[in-house]
Amino acid sequence: MKPKPVLKIDLTKIDGEGDFPCPSCGANISPDDVSETTYEIREVKAKGDSLEELVIICKKCRNVIHIVGFEALNEEYQ
Repeated sequence: MKPKPVLKIDLTKIDGEGDFPCPSCGANISPDDVSETTYEIREVKAKGDSLEELVIICKKCRNVIHIVGFEALNEEYQ
């Protein structure tokens, strides 16, 4: 079986409140969805107190998505 591609979302390149479509199936991934209906958090990568990367799985297509760009957002809100 062919491995699924690594999908990456850079938060600094999306508009709005942080919602984005899954790059594979288009399901709406929202940081406000705490029910884990659409996605499941698999791994949290941090350096000190700063979030660096979040690895999630889309529950619709089962693809792994790496979310990056938290550093720029942390600087924006300080």
